[in-house]
Amino acid sequence: MSLEDMTAKVREKVGDESGLGATLKFAFEDGTVIYVDATKAPNEVSNDDNDADCTLSMSVSDFQAMMDGDLDATMAYMSGKLKIEGNMGIAMKLGSVL
Repeated sequence: MSLEDMTAKVREKVGDESGLGATLKFAFEDGTVIYVDATKAPNEVSNDDNDADCTLSMSVSDFQAMMDGDLDATMAYMSGKLKIEGNMGIAMKLGSVL
């Protein structure tokens, strides 16, 4: 799955109004990112490497498995596949959105 495909999938799941009320970033091992600005309506999803309230770092393959429902985010975090920096509350809210 390409970065464009992954970005489109996040955009689809987040929708116009996610209710997150914050910014977050998925950061991948290859240096690419997916940035979500959910402080605006409609929410904006891009590949800009902006500062975020919460940053989730993981491999592209783990991200794809999480988006497909094959990897539980809590299990990914507990096993070290997912690292969270910043506001943990935003990461917790994200689970209901994705």
